[in-house]
Amino acid sequence: MVMAVSFERYGRLYYLDPGPHRPRVGDKVLVPTDDGPEVAECVWAPQYVTEDIGGLPLCEGIATAADLDRDEQNRQRRADARVIAKRLIRQHGLPMKVVGIDFVDRRPDVDQLVIVYFSAPHRVDFRELVRDLARGLRARIELRQVGARDEARLQGGIGPCGRDLCCATFLKDFEPVSVRMAKDQDLPLNPLKISGACGRLMCCLKYEHPLYQEFNAKAPPAGTRVETPAGDGVVVGHNVPSDTVVVRLAASGRRCACSRADVCSPRQQYEASSTTTPDAPPVESAADVVPAAAVPAEAAPPEAESVAAESAEDVVPAVEVEPAETESPEERRRRKPRRRRRLHHDDEGDNSQ
Repeated sequence: MVMAVSFERYGRLYYLDPGPHRPRVGDKVLVPTDDGPEVAECVWAPQYVTEDIGGLPLCEGIATAADLDRDEQNRQRRADARVIAKRLIRQHGLPMKVVGIDFVDRRPDVDQLVIVYFSAPHRVDFRELVRDLARGLRARIELRQVGARDEARLQGGIGPCGRDLCCATFLKDFEPVSVRMAKDQDLPLNPLKISGACGRLMCCLKYEHPLYQEFNAKAPPAGTRVETPAGDGVVVGHNVPSDTVVVRLAASGRRCACSRADVCSPRQQYEASSTTTPDAPPVESAADVVPAAAVPAEAAPPEAESVAAESAEDVVPAVEVEPAETESPEERRRRKPRRRRRLHHDDEGDNSQ
């Protein structure tokens, strides 16, 4: 069985093995972490899955009243630490931006630990800041600098699509994204159009790219003449999400969206042939084959006329006749010039010897 929990509302999901516990949606449960068990909300009740999933952390049970009180106190301490850290950063004049605060009080080696996540355009000398934070918060302080993508993950937000950021909800690992992926998806190369909330290329370009690669490998490219159920036309565009091809009809000039299977040549060959192999050429029926004798004389080419004349009469098969011995040397030279040249060279070799 598998269940899903979240430490923040609309935050990232974490999957657990419920074990003997059966929490319902909205219940507070204890989740094992590196710093001890923490309180999280159950957003996906335990249920059976078809695949055998192993290696999931085990849920430590339903949170008690003491666990809930401790979690509320830690939330208040994180809020106070954020206010103090921002005030001290302004006093020191450092180019830092506080992204997140984490408060730890169950680690065996420390009593209280405050981890401050910040972003900065370059390296920052924050030694004086650490001393003031430790004095103001009365706890051990750790400052960790994060990148632009991690900043968006920690803060959360709304993407250009109008939904919550992928990195803050379900995306676990950041994979490299290139401008080539935007070109393959026929997107404008305007940085404002293909950048996310972090200022980098949108992560969705990566996990949607294989779909566009598969479509472009099988669909006819733009400018290709195709046959559609509505008539012949030219491909002018693609619509990958709907698996259709935009075709401009040659007869009327209007545009229509056709399924990719309707304009692909293997599908057309399959429908035109009586075989079950899509790549097999269409089979000609006996009615389509016209005998050579039935072709009118005025319409048939000279070769067809000679074949028809030979089929009408009993013609003796031609036999290759060897040249007569009375051929002149000039005629033999014109008939076999290469052989004559080789003989000539041989004669010259004999004369040289």
